[in-house]
Amino acid sequence: MLSLLALASSAVWGTSDYFGGTMTKRLPAVAVVGLTQGLAFLLLCCVVLVRVTTGHPVEWGPWVPWAVVAGLCGASGLVAFYTALASGTMGVVAPIASMGVLVPVGLGVASGETPSSWVWVGIAVAVLGIVLASGPEVTGAVSPRPVVLAGVAAICFGLALFSIDRGSRESLLMTLWGMRLTSVSLFAIAAIMLRSVGGASRTDLVPLALIGSADLLANALFATASSRGQVSIAAVLGSLYPVATILLARVLIKERLRLVQQVGVGFALAGAAIISL
Repeated sequence: MLSLLALASSAVWGTSDYFGGTMTKRLPAVAVVGLTQGLAFLLLCCVVLVRVTTGHPVEWGPWVPWAVVAGLCGASGLVAFYTALASGTMGVVAPIASMGVLVPVGLGVASGETPSSWVWVGIAVAVLGIVLASGPEVTGAVSPRPVVLAGVAAICFGLALFSIDRGSRESLLMTLWGMRLTSVSLFAIAAIMLRSVGGASRTDLVPLALIGSADLLANALFATASSRGQVSIAAVLGSLYPVATILLARVLIKERLRLVQQVGVGFALAGAAIISL
């Protein structure tokens, strides 16, 4: 069940990223991220309100600091990632950012998790597949700035996944709510200072809300999987989202995959199969 939930989270994340990417062709990336998270936060507020009115009061507890860390790291990671993409090469930035999966794996092992030998093999194969599927660029001069930003994004994404896992062990719903409250607050402050929401119109709200809801669902699936098992395993399976994104691009817009990406997809799926079995 853990494997299925984590794989489902990667599929939903990959789908959300694909359609979010199409929206960034018309709107600034920061605006897309901020609005999708804001609309998802409104949905979460409705769910929390329903629970409160049905006799389930909000219980403040150990989930609070984890939710704040997840929100800060998630938002900071996205800003660093999109800034790196704007100033660097996708084939350099994406593989580096995808290595963020090693953070929750390392922290999970440090906190006492002991994956079996075969699981370690599967993790190694899957991580290699994730990097290759991202389409690494190994030729040409590379500016250090996008490399550093991609490294920052990787660390932030990894810490966000680990924090979601730890907070969800106390309260899944409130961790997701607190995470969104933190990140949305940051984007709201930025919007007020810039006096702009990136040029989004009313017709953009529905697709943005769907993208935000998909991202929220992926977070919930991952949190459920990791909190019921080992975060080191769930993080690797949940981080297969680049595979879903590039496969959607291949099917929907006939985007051709480079040979290295095809090999990466195969490695990622093989690694997921080894871990699951």
